[in-house]
Amino acid sequence: MPEAALPEPVRKRGRYRRRLRSRIIVSFVLLGFCLTALFAFATNWARQRVENQLVEDVMNRNINEYARRYATDPSRNPDLPLQQMRARLIKPDKFEALRAEEPDWYEFRDGIHGLSGVDEQGNSFSYKLAVRKTPDAWFFLAYNMTDSIRGEQQLKRALLLSVVVFSLLSWVLGWWSASRVMRPVSDLAARLRAYRGGNTHPEPLAPRFPDDEVGQLAEALDDYSARLTEVVQRDREFNADVSHELRTPLAVIRGATELLLARPGLDEKVLQRLQRIQRAEQQCSDLIGSLLLLSRNERGHGSSNVARVAEQLLDAHRAQLGGKPLELELEGERDLVVDAPEAALSVALGNLIGNAVKYSQEGRVLVRVGAGAVEVIDTGPGLSEKDAASLFQRGYRGTYAGHSQGGGIGLSIVSRLCVLYGWTAEIHPGAERGVVATLRFEAM
Repeated sequence: MPEAALPEPVRKRGRYRRRLRSRIIVSFVLLGFCLTALFAFATNWARQRVENQLVEDVMNRNINEYARRYATDPSRNPDLPLQQMRARLIKPDKFEALRAEEPDWYEFRDGIHGLSGVDEQGNSFSYKLAVRKTPDAWFFLAYNMTDSIRGEQQLKRALLLSVVVFSLLSWVLGWWSASRVMRPVSDLAARLRAYRGGNTHPEPLAPRFPDDEVGQLAEALDDYSARLTEVVQRDREFNADVSHELRTPLAVIRGATELLLARPGLDEKVLQRLQRIQRAEQQCSDLIGSLLLLSRNERGHGSSNVARVAEQLLDAHRAQLGGKPLELELEGERDLVVDAPEAALSVALGNLIGNAVKYSQEGRVLVRVGAGAVEVIDTGPGLSEKDAASLFQRGYRGTYAGHSQGGGIGLSIVSRLCVLYGWTAEIHPGAERGVVATLRFEAM
């Protein structure tokens, strides 16, 4: 359903609505967090890699030395000055016993293997096992990694704490930087808001800002403001000139019509034509006055009786039916008064009634005045979905406009008047046929 009192464009809200200052702060926090987390990950990975490489090198050297000493004197179990390592020698007659005692060790091939788990007392353990198997003996060298894992956990906690601390520092730095960066922009926005609806010739903005990006923006805004002010001034002068030049001949027409109507004994057809000229002059005067207010965006004031204006408009259209089998009726409240000049109300309501009369070939057009609103109900051909969505667009002509006169700006003027006075215009298909146009007024 089309509405004339269209709201201002709504900005995207929710996750898309973030202040520029907040985006800068979030960027700093994300940058600090990502860099710190990447550094922590790289540090932990490098520490594990280096430690594993060193441990494996030490274990390989020691188990090779252990095997060499045994080969030199197989009669005794060689000793090695090992720290955090436990060596074990298995001779061929004990191979099968190892299968029952340590099945994992029995299955291991030459190399270094990692083992971890929980012992009988419930304590967790972790160690690396170096294995060398020869036909003469099997050599095992175990390196206790429990302390190393404990140190690794402490390092991880320290790295996690550093990520949190540096993220907080990034937030503080981002907040401070955003405040400094955004201060000139906020100042520029505040000065622009101060100019809203204010002085016709605002004070230049560029001299108040340094010669940087914000200063260039202020200079561009000054240039745009100057050009816009010039355009608005020319538009106002043009509207004032047109209004003055049109009102002069209209005043002459009004005066001449009143003099002719004052003559006694006028022919009936001449009298009807003079009255039609008088009504057309009044409609032109009302339209000029309303358009002048719209061009200035000035809201006129006055007390206008809706029923009386509607009756005048219906009388004017009755005289122009030309034999069309169409009844024009008025019903409802007679004391509804709105705060607007009769000229503005006449233009808005007159366009709705005029469209109803134009497109209704027979039947009736009913104007119903209710509480705070007036409805215009016709028995015309109805309304398509495309028309319903586009009727208030400037220059749009409905499906049933055909070759009728008009430029498609009547309802556009109604829409602009509604925005100016806080009214709402709606047009939707009738219950059975025709169209229902509703003009709602703000409370006085």
